[in-house]
Amino acid sequence: MLELAFLRRNLEYVRERLATRGVQVDWEYFLETDEKRRRAIQEVEELKHVRNTISKELGRRKARGEDISGDREQMKTLSERIKEMESQVEEWDARLYAFLETLPNLPHESVPVGLDEGGNVVVRRWGEPRGFPFPPRPHYELGEALGILDLRRAAKISGSRFAVLRGWGARLEMALIQFMLDLHVNAHGYTPFMTPYMVNQETMYATGQLPKFEEELYRIERDQLYLIPTAEVTLVNLHRGETLSEVDLPLCYTAYTPCFRREAGSHGQDVRGIIRQHQFDKVELVKFTTPETSYEELERLTADAEEVLQRLELPYQVVELCTGDLGFAAAKTYDIEVWIPSQGRYREVSSCSNCEDFQARRGNIRYRPVKGGKSRLVHTLNGSGVAVGRAMVALLENHQEEDGTVVIPQALVPYLGIDRLTPG
Repeated sequence: MLELAFLRRNLEYVRERLATRGVQVDWEYFLETDEKRRRAIQEVEELKHVRNTISKELGRRKARGEDISGDREQMKTLSERIKEMESQVEEWDARLYAFLETLPNLPHESVPVGLDEGGNVVVRRWGEPRGFPFPPRPHYELGEALGILDLRRAAKISGSRFAVLRGWGARLEMALIQFMLDLHVNAHGYTPFMTPYMVNQETMYATGQLPKFEEELYRIERDQLYLIPTAEVTLVNLHRGETLSEVDLPLCYTAYTPCFRREAGSHGQDVRGIIRQHQFDKVELVKFTTPETSYEELERLTADAEEVLQRLELPYQVVELCTGDLGFAAAKTYDIEVWIPSQGRYREVSSCSNCEDFQARRGNIRYRPVKGGKSRLVHTLNGSGVAVGRAMVALLENHQEEDGTVVIPQALVPYLGIDRLTPG
């Protein structure tokens, strides 16, 4: 969330930065509401000054033995008016903060300007898409032929956009998860966590899922809990309401969780297979940093996610998102897109973002500087390290052979115990 005092001091700058995102903002409403709040506060202060003045005068009169019983009604009326105006101040405060909750983060100055994904910029590519001497089959055909993917029974159990992984398919999913966790923990220095899959409203609010993305979330009405759309939610909230020490930063956390998303508004997209699902597995990366180091850490976090694809021998590209394609809480984002042969294009497998202090302000996550002084808000970063299902899609399609087998990348062989998936 943006800071109200910052918005007031830098209104034109905020207007300009949010305009690059294509966001429609009712600035007249903000200015009018803020002015009414200021007037209400001023009236409260003036009324309190009058009450204090009268109270002192009545005290002096009482000390002189004068009868002040007739003036008590005036004081009562004055106090009631103050209480009424304080209630109005609270109402204007609530309206202002509800307005702030609708504003996305400001794009970093380095982010390319554009209104949609057409303005995104390819930063680099790794690996060359393979030239197949045969038409590459899509992952769902490969999975069914290998006997590792059952979409028909998944639909019977749960409906569309769910999958059942069977035999070596289930083992491949588990192998990918363990491989990613080992890489991030042992090679990259992240601390692993197991966190809840259900969280309360305050937790969803802190990372920016609420109130904006209410329709995208699965909610358990009876218990007032939400199924998490990503482990970013739980990892960031580990330190909600806490003040960390600068000497401990950066904190680098990782977790595997299933993720749950309604995928509202994506009807008709990727209806076959496991690219876009309501439930999917993901290994998440989260960092807490100082403001001075957060953009260096974003580059490191992105490189950590990239290494997963490099070791799996999967061609990919890194794309810097333009202002109009940024996520709600992000100030800067790199998408990592892996090559999908059957589609002849790159598809997102990881999104790595610096949210600066946007989430930290919502969650009141601070750190105490080594040199002393007031505590400061941390910067939070997150990224997929990576989405497991999409990594499996890319692995099956990029490493398929004409006879229907799929070669297992060398880095994954110790986790799976075989070097090739075969039909039957």
